[in-house]
Amino acid sequence: MLVDLNGAGRKSCPLCPEEKFKACYSHKLRRHLQNLHWKVYVEFEGQRMCICHLPCRNLKPSLSGDQASGRHVAHYHCVVCSVTIARKTDMISHLKRHVNKGETEASYSGSSDVPFEEPAPSGQAYEIMKELGTNVQLLPNHTTPQKSDTYFNRKMKTNRQLVFCSLAVLAEERNPLECLDAFGATGIMGLQWAKHLRNAVKVTITDISDTCVKMIKENCQLNHIRVDGGSRGPRGADGASAEVEGVPIAAVEVAKMDANVIMHLRPFDYIHLDPFGTAVNYLDAAFRNVRNLGIISVTSTDTGSLYSKSPNVTLRHYGCHIVRTEYYKELAARMVIATVARAAARCNKGIEVLLAVALEHFVLVVVRVLRGPTQADESVKKLRKLVHCQWCEERVFLKLGNMVDDTLPCNCHGSLPGKTAVQLGPLWSGPLFNTGFLRRMLSAAVQHSMDDIQPLVKTLICESECTTLKSLVHGPSALTNQVECGVVIKTLQSGEESGPDQSGKRKTGEDSGNVVKKLKSDASLEHPPFYYSIHRHSIRGMNMPKLNKFLQYLTEAGFRVSRTHFDPTGVRTDATLEQFKSVLTKYSVPTYATATQTSVSTEKTV
Repeated sequence: MLVDLNGAGRKSCPLCPEEKFKACYSHKLRRHLQNLHWKVYVEFEGQRMCICHLPCRNLKPSLSGDQASGRHVAHYHCVVCSVTIARKTDMISHLKRHVNKGETEASYSGSSDVPFEEPAPSGQAYEIMKELGTNVQLLPNHTTPQKSDTYFNRKMKTNRQLVFCSLAVLAEERNPLECLDAFGATGIMGLQWAKHLRNAVKVTITDISDTCVKMIKENCQLNHIRVDGGSRGPRGADGASAEVEGVPIAAVEVAKMDANVIMHLRPFDYIHLDPFGTAVNYLDAAFRNVRNLGIISVTSTDTGSLYSKSPNVTLRHYGCHIVRTEYYKELAARMVIATVARAAARCNKGIEVLLAVALEHFVLVVVRVLRGPTQADESVKKLRKLVHCQWCEERVFLKLGNMVDDTLPCNCHGSLPGKTAVQLGPLWSGPLFNTGFLRRMLSAAVQHSMDDIQPLVKTLICESECTTLKSLVHGPSALTNQVECGVVIKTLQSGEESGPDQSGKRKTGEDSGNVVKKLKSDASLEHPPFYYSIHRHSIRGMNMPKLNKFLQYLTEAGFRVSRTHFDPTGVRTDATLEQFKSVLTKYSVPTYATATQTSVSTEKTV
C-alpha cells in the first residue's frame, strides 16, 4: 500500500514528484492515480507495475554533457530484477525474457525483509533461496552480472553438485583438506562444502568485491556457520564474526582478496575456479601452489568462444583453432583440458583428467595434479592436432610424421576437388574420465541425496567404460582402492588403519610393479575419442533404427559403443565413420516399405 486514500488531510502522490503533482485531498488523488498511473499498468504474476514519474531513472546526457533537469522520463520498475524501462511494450518483452529463463518469481518489493540490522542496498529486498539444505540471500538483480556483484545462476546447480561430489571423494583420501572457492559471489558453493562435510574440510571463500564479501558473511550467519577472518595475522574487530545463537555447525574463512594472490600465497588441496567467463587468467596461479595429488576443478562459461561462435576469442584465450562440428561440445572440453595441461606443465606438473562435462551453459573439467617433470612431459605428449574432414566430418588425431590426407580413413580427399581436411587444435587426446573416481562420485551423490545428478553420473560411468551396461557397483569393495596414473590411492573408508601409505604417495616394490603391469595391459583399450550423431549420418529415404537398438547392433558387430552426455543422439564408438554408416545402412528400413506394411496391416484389420 503506497498511500492511504481513506485518511484525512492532504496527501502527495507516491509516484510523482512534488513539482509535478502537489498534495491534495483523497478524492482528487484517487482520480489522479486511476487516470495516470493505474490506467497504463503492466501485470505480471498477480502484481501490477504502475508507471512512475519519480526521478529514479538516469537520463542520457545531451550533446553538451548536461542533463535536462526539468524533465524526467516516465518508466516502469520490473518486479523481478528492479530494472527501469521507459516503454510499456519494452517492459512486456522484458518480462517475456524472464519467463523464458524460468525467472517468474516476483522478488522485488519496496520494503526490506532482511533479518539483519544493515539494510539492503538501494532499498531493495533480499530473496532467500535454498539449495542442498543451504540458505543464501539474493539481490533482486542477481541474474544480471552487469548490474549486481552477487551474481547467482540457478541453472548452474548441476555444476555445483558435481564439484561437491568431487570434493567429497577427495575428502575420503585425506582429512582434513584445505579447499578454496576462489570466486565466492554469494558463497553458496563453499557453504555447501562446510555444511555437509563439516570437519573433513577447511573451507576458504574469497572474492574481490566488498559487496560479495559482506553477502557471504551474512549467508554464513544465515546457515549458523562461524566466519573466520583469516589465518594470516591477528583478527581485529572487523574480522570478528558475529556469533549466532547456538553452537556453529562449521567454520569457513572469508577473505577479500584477488584469486591469483591467495593462490600464490597459500597451498590448497582442492581449488575450484568459476569466474564469469574464461578461467585461463587464473590457471598459472592455481597450479603453482596446489599440493601433490590435489584436485583442481575449472568451470568455463564463455560458451561463445568454446562452442565456435567467436573463433578469434578462442584463438586469443586458448591458443586453438576450431570450427563448428557435430562434436563441438567434446571439442570444447578437450580444448579446455589442453589449456589446463599447458599451465600445469609450466609449473613442472602433470594432470590426470578425472571428469569432463560440457552442457548448455558451462564446461566443467576436474583434474588431479601429479607433481614432477616426468608427469608434465607425459601430459604434454597428449596434446595433438586433430584432422577433421569438412565434408563427412570424419576425424582422427594427427600423429607425428603423417601427412594430413593420409591419416583420415575417409576417401573425400580423393573423390572431391579441393582441400577437404583441416587441422584443429592442439587438443587433449587422452581419456576424459576416470571410472573409479566417477563411481566414488556416484556413491557421494547417493549419500548426500543428490537425485538430480545421479542419472548424469551413471551416464558418465558408462561413457568412461564405453559400454551400455547399467550395472554399477556401490559396495565398499569397489571404493577401497583407485588406480590413477600408476598411483594407488586408498580411501579412509577401508577397513585398514590409516597409515603413511594412505597419504597418496607412490607405491614402491611389488605393488608398484603390479600397477604398472595393469596399466600396460589396459593400454590397448584406449577410450574412443569423440562420437557420431545418428541423425547427422542418417540415410535419406530410410527409417533408421531406435538408438538403443542401434547400439546393440554395433556391439554385435564387435565394436565398443556407448551413449554420451555431450549429445543425446550421439554414439561413442571405436568404429570408423564408414563402419558406422555400414551398420546403420544394414539395419535401416526404406520409408516406402514401412508405409506399405502399414497399409497392408490396415486392410487386414478392415
